[in-house]
Formats: sequence, structure tokens, C-alpha cells
Amino acid sequence: MYNNSPLCRKPFGGINANQLRGLAMFLMLLDHLWATLIPGNIWMTYLGRLAFPIFAFQISEGFSHTSDRKRYAKRLFLFGLIAEVPFDLIYGGTVLYPFHQNVMFTLLLGLLACCAIDRTRRERTAKAVLRGVLSVAGILLLSLVAMVDYGWRGVLTVVAFYALRDFPGAWLAQTAALVLLNIVFFKGMTIPVLGWDFPTQGFAVFSLLPIWLYNGQRGRGGKALQYAFYSFYPVHMLVLYLLFALLR
Repeated sequence: MYNNSPLCRKPFGGINANQLRGLAMFLMLLDHLWATLIPGNIWMTYLGRLAFPIFAFQISEGFSHTSDRKRYAKRLFLFGLIAEVPFDLIYGGTVLYPFHQNVMFTLLLGLLACCAIDRTRRERTAKAVLRGVLSVAGILLLSLVAMVDYGWRGVLTVVAFYALRDFPGAWLAQTAALVLLNIVFFKGMTIPVLGWDFPTQGFAVFSLLPIWLYNGQRGRGGKALQYAFYSFYPVHMLVLYLLFALLR
């Protein structure tokens, strides 16, 4: 069971980590259905934009609560490797597509950046600060070179949730961070809104609504459920690709 922070105490109980993760997986599935089998329903990708910030938030929470950060990082790396072929099949139509890597690697880099920041906070020396800044900068550079999903903005999304955790005015700061990362700095698909080209990635800001309902509890379920959540990512992409290949 996770410990509650003041920001996680909901008078009506809120939603736990497993429920929040389940919501994120459903939203991700909608987005991937739109990208493969149901391309005409654009609203599905709008809702799908909410998924990544929820996953990023849970990485920051998992980092804060895990007793073995190395094992956590190894698990993300392992499932990143497992997911890469299904991801490449959907994204590039081939078993090996080296120009875009799946989101597990983005989350892994975000976790590593949190490790660097945490070490800096604990040591509190000028040398540690310099090492921390260089480490985070190197991780952001690696996200560009490796061409991970969501790029450096994705890595900074994880970092923002970790850095702003239990921060005074955290809700406002989180909103500002997601607006900057998903609207101001993000380039991609847009839709006209009152004469302004609004980036569809901007819908990600609305992910804060379920995140703010998080009650700080893990929820029921052990290792089997945990690995089922991880397995959903590569398995659902493989199933979608096979269905798409059969129906096209």
C-alpha cells in the first residue's frame, strides 16, 4: 500500500493506482484503434492523448515508492524490448523500424532522469548539482538520438510529475508544465479552435483530471496483475497489427 500525501487525500475515496492505470490503457487502446482499425473516428485519438501523461505520472509515483529502482528500470527495459517489434509493425509496417522507439523507453529515460535528480537532492553539493544537470541533459539528448516516442517532452513529463510531487501549488504547476510540453512546445496535428491551430496533443492536459483524483493507494492485485499491465502494451499492439493485416 502506498503512503498518502496531503494532495492524495480525497473525501470520497478517489481512484487507486490500478484503476488509473486501467484508464490509461483504455485511452491508449482507443488511440491505437484509431491508428489502425478505425481511422475515421478522430475523437478516439483526442481521448488517447490523455494516456501518456497518466503513465508518466505513475512512473514518478512508482519511482517514489519502489524499494528497488534498478529492478524497476530493468523491468521497463525488458518490456521495451518485448514491445519494440509490435510497435515497429504498427508504426513502420516492418519488424525493424529504427527511426522511432516505443514509449517504454521514454518512460525508462524519465525514470533515469528522476534517479539523477534524486541523487542531487540527497547529496546537495555543487558537484552533485553539476553532475545532476549534466546527467539529465545527457538523458534528454539520448531521447533525441534514440528517437523515443514523445521525445524529450515525454521524458520531461515524467520529470515534471516527480519534481512537482507534494510541491506547494502542485496542481497549478502541473497544469503549467503540461501546457508548455503539450501545447507551447509540441508540434504535430492541429485542429482549428476559434481561429487558432490547437495541437491535438494539447488534449493531454485534461489527463490531470483523473490524475488529481488519485488517492495514493495501489489497489488490490499482486505481481500477476502488475505484469498483466506491462504485457498489455506489446500484446494489444500485436493483436491490432494482425487484425489490420488481415482486414486491409
